[in-house]
Amino acid sequence: MHPAPNRTLAVLAVASLGLLGLAACSSEPDAAPETSKVSASPSEAESSPAESSSAEAATGQPDWANKVTTGGKLISTIKAGGISVEVFQGDVTAATKTGQFVDPKTNKPIISVGDDITFVNYVVTNNGDSIDLGSSLVDVSARYDDWPYLQGMDSVVDDDLFAKQGVNADAFTPDAYRDPSVYPFAPAEQYSYGTNFRYQAKSPITFTVTVTPVDAKGDLLHDDRVEAEGTGTIG
Repeated sequence: MHPAPNRTLAVLAVASLGLLGLAACSSEPDAAPETSKVSASPSEAESSPAESSSAEAATGQPDWANKVTTGGKLISTIKAGGISVEVFQGDVTAATKTGQFVDPKTNKPIISVGDDITFVNYVVTNNGDSIDLGSSLVDVSARYDDWPYLQGMDSVVDDDLFAKQGVNADAFTPDAYRDPSVYPFAPAEQYSYGTNFRYQAKSPITFTVTVTPVDAKGDLLHDDRVEAEGTGTIG
């Protein structure tokens, strides 16, 4: 048994989200915990070819993480405190399954079988001090700038398709479960995982990175939470 990744939680929520739909509403969302926000500058958001990659500088990976995968085109780099996340866009391919959400106006899936989807791979590197992470690790969310729904972007859950694209569906190895949920992330270590969403050519996209460390009991240290945003363009 290993920690349930965010994509699994999304699957468990399909039924309720499907009934509610994805249409934006006028009600205000619940207040979020106070957060230390860091916005990525343009130079941080998109690396030039002359800049060295954090992935190249890393020297190892945690024992709880699957083997790091790289490849694709670097479209954004986000720095949140001592953590950096490089976003690589992979291939465009056909969806093998329907997505998890439906459009309430049409009652049809946001992603249908055969629709074009694209994969992105997140390579997460610790460029700072040692940090203990919880089961959510470093959370990364992607949203097209013109995404019309309140919920996050839809995706296809298909482990075989992830494998064909050379992207880890989970950051954790199958035997990574720990109690309490404390996952040490040492300096110069890295891990990777990815996701997919409907393909929109030449679309600006924003990535939000959230880092919330935990204490020795696995409790989240919200006062030390850091968020950062970076932008890119889906080619």
